Amino acid sequence: MTLGTRTGGTSDDRPDVPIHPPLFLLFALAAGFLLNALWPLALLPGDASPLLRFALGGGLLGLGLAFVGIAGLQFRRAGTNIRTSHPALNLLISGLYRFSRNPIYMGFLVFVAGAAVAGNTLWLVIALPPLALALRYAVIAREERYLEAKFGDTYRRYKRQVRRWL
Repeated sequence: MTLGTRTGGTSDDRPDVPIHPPLFLLFALAAGFLLNALWPLALLPGDASPLLRFALGGGLLGLGLAFVGIAGLQFRRAGTNIRTSHPALNLLISGLYRFSRNPIYMGFLVFVAGAAVAGNTLWLVIALPPLALALRYAVIAREERYLEAKFGDTYRRYKRQVRRWL
């Protein structure tokens, strides 16, 4: 289910997000793997089975991608923009958005956790809190202000009913 009030938009009709959100994900991954190359910190003991590592890590990677992919399909079906540089045309409140206001960003975090396990690097686990904070304050806070201004009481009701993360 989607809700819309005002469609269309001007060049000011978008959240004031300074950096395209996937860049935060890429930065966390690059920083974690670079630090691991310079100063290796294993997440799991040396005798941990590579098969177990890849199965668990791969499962988390797949789950993270599923969150992002399913949410992306919801945006497409709702006929609204997924990019933060474009206006929101509709408010998504069904599917994954019944459980989390930010399933894409949850997917980013789960993906990094999967990469940490699969790559056996503690650096990516260490990167998770800064990634979550960057998403929360540089992206989500701005998106929430924008959506509240655009969709008003409808968004405020949704915010009261559905958690930011899970």
